[in-house]
Amino acid sequence: MVVSTELIVSVSGIRDVTREAVDRFAREMDARGVPLSLLVAPRLKDHYRLVRDPATQEWLLERREDGDAIVLHGYDQAATKRRRAEFSALREHEARLRLLAADRVLEATGLRTRLFAPPRWVASAGAVAALPQTGFRLLADATGVHDLDRGTVEQARVFGIGDGARAEPWWCRAMVIGAARVARRGGLLRLAISGPQLSKPGPRQAIVDAVDIALHHDAQPTVYRWQPRALGHVA
Repeated sequence: MVVSTELIVSVSGIRDVTREAVDRFAREMDARGVPLSLLVAPRLKDHYRLVRDPATQEWLLERREDGDAIVLHGYDQAATKRRRAEFSALREHEARLRLLAADRVLEATGLRTRLFAPPRWVASAGAVAALPQTGFRLLADATGVHDLDRGTVEQARVFGIGDGARAEPWWCRAMVIGAARVARRGGLLRLAISGPQLSKPGPRQAIVDAVDIALHHDAQPTVYRWQPRALGHVA
């Protein structure tokens, strides 16, 4: 029995100084029929604030209108201890406060979403518990995609460059090899790259190569998404 492959490509670190590189990559993916999951954080290092960046807001809105997905990707990584991912060690109460604050920002900018991917793909038990309390329905972490409403998970690791993952040449080659292996055997293939890495030829070519290999094996491009329960469903 042949198992088909679904392909999800996500980009994080989207802001004023990375938007041009991200846009070039997005257009390349458009040409291949591959929508993107855009991982958005209201606050990033160097005092970046999404609410003060109308050009990036407009770009994100246009991309969502054309089929890309908006995924919340933390609240304020700059306010987190060095070398620690923002949601990796939070207790439930603090995670809930950060999620609510981030949700308010995205609502104000028209980018509200029910999807969440923690920085570096790591969420503490407290953060996981806080997500459904604050209206989130899907969690994409390092090892799988969780439907928080149904309590189910599709196991699939992330093959990533940047955002806490390596970006050295050997890792880029290993990522392409790993992506090819998943694409051949079928299942869910998750590729991820950070905006800053898209301005570097090596990492950028690696992610493009991984996408092309997946498409060669007839992978079906999609995005992170959550499907509400059908009307009339009986639990």
